[in-house]
Amino acid sequence: MEAFVKQIAGVLPCRDGYVRQLYRYYRKGDQFPPALYIYGQSSTGKGAILREVLRCRSSADESLRCAQLSTISCYTNKILFETIVRQLEGAELSQSNHYSIDCKLEYAKDFLAALRQRLDPARSYVIVVRHAERLRDMAHNLLPLFLQLPEATGLNVSVVLVSSLPFEKFYTKAGLPPVVKLFVPEYTRADMQRILMNDYAPHVQGLGGQRSATDQLWLAAITEEFHRNYVSLFLGTFWKVCRDVKELRLVAAECFPAYCEPVRDGTIPAHDSMKLWRNITKTLRAALSTMYMRLGTKAAGSGVAPDGTAWLAQNLELPYYAKYLLIAAYLASNNAAKEDRRLFMKNHGKQRKRLQTVNACAKVTEKMTTKLGPKAFNVDRLLAIFYAILDEQVGLTCNLLAQISTLVHLKLLTYASSAEGGSGGSAMLDGSATRLQCTVGMDFILQIGRMVGFNVRQYLTDFF
Repeated sequence: MEAFVKQIAGVLPCRDGYVRQLYRYYRKGDQFPPALYIYGQSSTGKGAILREVLRCRSSADESLRCAQLSTISCYTNKILFETIVRQLEGAELSQSNHYSIDCKLEYAKDFLAALRQRLDPARSYVIVVRHAERLRDMAHNLLPLFLQLPEATGLNVSVVLVSSLPFEKFYTKAGLPPVVKLFVPEYTRADMQRILMNDYAPHVQGLGGQRSATDQLWLAAITEEFHRNYVSLFLGTFWKVCRDVKELRLVAAECFPAYCEPVRDGTIPAHDSMKLWRNITKTLRAALSTMYMRLGTKAAGSGVAPDGTAWLAQNLELPYYAKYLLIAAYLASNNAAKEDRRLFMKNHGKQRKRLQTVNACAKVTEKMTTKLGPKAFNVDRLLAIFYAILDEQVGLTCNLLAQISTLVHLKLLTYASSAEGGSGGSAMLDGSATRLQCTVGMDFILQIGRMVGFNVRQYLTDFF
């Protein structure tokens, strides 16, 4: 077992206990557990380690076959059943079979009959279902069927359900069969440091260069101790904000060339970590504010983080309607609600010019609405402005509301108040989010307006 654990730890470290548990459950010659429920937060290595363990086990044991699928792509019973049978049988989709199997499996009885007829009882089988929480929205008999699949088929088959929710969220009034549960905790800071330290070789290769004599000289100073100092400084900035392994590895690889730039130029010695930290602070701060946007670096290989709002707006890939939603949010944050009728309606009536109104319009820069900061607005007002500035007719769908949640996730909008404390992107879909604020600046929204051909200044009361 220890040799197997070390083999997995060389690729995916800091999960030795998890690997030992999986090895005990799926050891060669033993009866597999009927169902195994693996749960934990996202980006904790649940699926990647499970996939690597089963790959190593299937390569060592030819009698083991695995089927791995996601309920996101297999969203109907027919697709789900046919995918499982095809992968367990070892068949491949091709033009000769018209990219489908030779039988239709729409019901549970057809699925069980196909497993009994097509699979060899002498073999062992493992079915991995990712995003298992979506099974609750499918047929009511699907989850009990998976939990009792060995009993229904007579095969040595195990169903592994991978989810981010605890199993208590699956309970129904009729009850469910018992299942083996395995919790995968989050990575600690020491674990994350060890994972990032394993990227030492890719980080050094990413520095580029022609490997001349001069390059070899300064690259010799990029030792593992130098890389360890960088990882410690990097986690000191990002650990409280992000625990996602994929995001941290991506940003760490992008910022490492900027950390090594003074060493290459000879301005800062490699052993002076304090000066290197002061030099990289601005880059890390900029990367921290845009890490979930996947913007990369401003120049390839330079490691310089994006800092211009115009460049940021041009490289931020938003859907077409999301850009109009962001413009509508900016107009709602920087215009008074009483001005909406005059701004966005054709027949808004006549406006009398009084001395008080004229004096109010003669604003100084400090009193301009765009300089005072964004104001809160509700979702109804946001959608009303969105439909007023959009030329075409669009229905109010879940996809449109989901784009508002995406803008919140990208920190372009923030919750000013919410019935649930403003946490979670689902607040927009269930209607609990009540007040929002737009966080982007004037230069950013003007660039977004140019991209869609919309004059933002024309609809701001500060420029009347």
